[in-house]
Amino acid sequence: MKSKLMPSIVLSLFLLLSIGARPVQAAEVPVIAAASDLQFALEDIARRFTQDTGRNVKLSFGSSGNFFRQISQGGPFELFMSADEQYALTLAEQGRAIDQGVLYALGRLVLFAPEGSPLEPDAELKGVKEALEKGRLKKFAIANPEHAPYGRAAQQVLQTLGLWDDLRAHLVLGENVSQAAQFAASGAAESGIFAYALALSPKLKAQGRFVLLPETLHQPLRQRMVLLKPAGETAKAFYAYLQQPAARTIFEQYGFILPQ
Repeated sequence: MKSKLMPSIVLSLFLLLSIGARPVQAAEVPVIAAASDLQFALEDIARRFTQDTGRNVKLSFGSSGNFFRQISQGGPFELFMSADEQYALTLAEQGRAIDQGVLYALGRLVLFAPEGSPLEPDAELKGVKEALEKGRLKKFAIANPEHAPYGRAAQQVLQTLGLWDDLRAHLVLGENVSQAAQFAASGAAESGIFAYALALSPKLKAQGRFVLLPETLHQPLRQRMVLLKPAGETAKAFYAYLQQPAARTIFEQYGFILPQ
């Protein structure tokens, strides 16, 4: 009797598990892997997308390099919005993306000083150099250049201006550009370089002052997005929405330069 019942019990359990699993449809609420500089802009766009379409997306923010590694290892994302287009293009070459995607924005950098900092931001970082010479600068925040495109661009700025070697001992490295912005805005550092889009957010605007840095001080921050395999209908709809006037207007409001 026992041997006859076992197969039916196993089959019943299998059917119950299968039925219970059906309502969980990842494609209905896709996870979007997005560079940290997009945090405030993309949250606004996602809200507008939901209002206009009735669909929802889940936003996950981090450094583009870390997301690239996760996606290369099969991470559960349907759309990747990178702050460095090379990561997106490489995923396309690996066959993990539907195609090479589109360039959705070019990013900018700012030099930021929190309230109470002795530094006054200037586009040539003369105040930073003077503070270093006088011993008034203890901590300077940037994103980690090893995997964060904005950190790499910040390093290029400091190298171009001849400050990298002197500042290295004073650097506070954020895991991503959003964390670097938090370090600078909170006063954990006297100054820092991070994304213009973050500095324009109401929260950070109220915590300090900043100056936009010349684009000539670093390589262009070309930001590209790609649909990943397999992307569901909602991810595809959001991808298309990001290229429409409503989304592009929000990108512009947060200081991004839009490609034609």
